[in-house]
Amino acid sequence: MSKPNRIVVENVIRPGKTTSVNADMYAAMKIALLAVIPSQAPGLTLADIRERIFAHLPEQRFPGGKGVSWWSKTVQLDLEAKGEIVREKTRPIRLHRG
Repeated sequence: MSKPNRIVVENVIRPGKTTSVNADMYAAMKIALLAVIPSQAPGLTLADIRERIFAHLPEQRFPGGKGVSWWSKTVQLDLEAKGEIVREKTRPIRLHRG
């Protein structure tokens, strides 16, 4: 059995730390996140984002929402590290595209 495609992700909170994750799951979550995260400040809260991404996730990859919390946080931190999304210095945290 062949291994799934992998992609290396970064973590904005731990610079220099990388992890290898399933590329197909990453891509599905990235598409969903970028579909709901606004292009300009003030952006959306993490709770608003997680609520809205379900409509953009393929059920076959995330059956019944399984793994959504972990994948959304992993992809969020990677996209922040790469500058594709920006975290506002607010409470609660708000994100928008970079």
